[in-house]
Amino acid sequence: MEIKETNLGRGRFQVSFWRKLLVSPSNTLMESIKILHEGDCRIALVVDRESRLIGTITDGDIRRALISNVSMGDLITSVMNKNPVTASIELNEREVRALMEDDGLLHMPILDKYGVLCDLVTFQRLHKTPAYDNPVVIMAGGFGTRLYPLTKEIPKPLLTVGDKPILDTILEQFTIHGFSNFYISTHHMSEKIRNYFFDKDLGNMKIEFIHEDQPLGTAGSLGLLPTNISKLPIIVMNGDLLTKVDFGHLLEFHQQNKADATMCVRQYEFQVPYGVIEIEGHKIKKIKEKPMHKCFVNAGIYVLNHELIQKVNDSAPLDMTDLLESQLAAGKINAFPVHEYWLDIGQINEYNKANKDIDTIF
Repeated sequence: MEIKETNLGRGRFQVSFWRKLLVSPSNTLMESIKILHEGDCRIALVVDRESRLIGTITDGDIRRALISNVSMGDLITSVMNKNPVTASIELNEREVRALMEDDGLLHMPILDKYGVLCDLVTFQRLHKTPAYDNPVVIMAGGFGTRLYPLTKEIPKPLLTVGDKPILDTILEQFTIHGFSNFYISTHHMSEKIRNYFFDKDLGNMKIEFIHEDQPLGTAGSLGLLPTNISKLPIIVMNGDLLTKVDFGHLLEFHQQNKADATMCVRQYEFQVPYGVIEIEGHKIKKIKEKPMHKCFVNAGIYVLNHELIQKVNDSAPLDMTDLLESQLAAGKINAFPVHEYWLDIGQINEYNKANKDIDTIF
């Protein structure tokens, strides 16, 4: 995309910082998501050929679009915020910060009097990474049978992807976003997982282990958590996932929407390889040749309120989907669409893909 250069604001602002966030009105949702991820600021800026700001696209805009089944091939202009809050280049940093705090904004585009984009002020640039006391539970007790023979001697969470075990990468992603309070649930080859951390420098991380004497499913081990565990919402994640989800953003979403539980979901598309026939009685009503279907699937990451954790029996097997389904009528269970990188390392081909992706994604 050709963007007109401008000398406005160059003395005070860093042009190179925001140029990588620029999106053209002709970009698709898929292309814009790529730019949003690479920019790592949770926002992309839609500008015209004269560098005038015509809209913004944020994580929230993307997730709302996915929930509404917007196609990845649709133009970004169909989902962008056409009236973002902006600030004048004439304001100083203190004044910009005050505007952002008054409106609870994470981003503030800076414009000149002609509407030309000069800078982007972000929460990250104004504040340090927040620290969260919320517990994080990582489910690491699976047998990993679909990855055999790789898991013959090594538990799946300790399989090396790149130069470190999967579990290390998961913990690093949480600590990047300010989490430090971890519980690791183990069963299969539990001693190997514990021994791996025995003399490891944990930095600011605190890790406690909970052990399943028998397999308790994807939620059953929550009943083994200490009775004095923090009453803050708990993040639960399967121990075989690689993802760039912003866990702080996930937690904010859960709290802002006053949910009892939040499930991360992924959009999944599949094509029926045959012509689909709709029939009424003996009469054919419609013929759809190899239709494409879209749905949301469980991404294996959850936020649960403390009250929900208290309902888990400490000795009965329980899957997370069964726990959440049992609460659909009584509680508020929300979906958090994941558009960031996400990979479930369940089979050999996915493990190979993870090793191929690791250096460029993480």
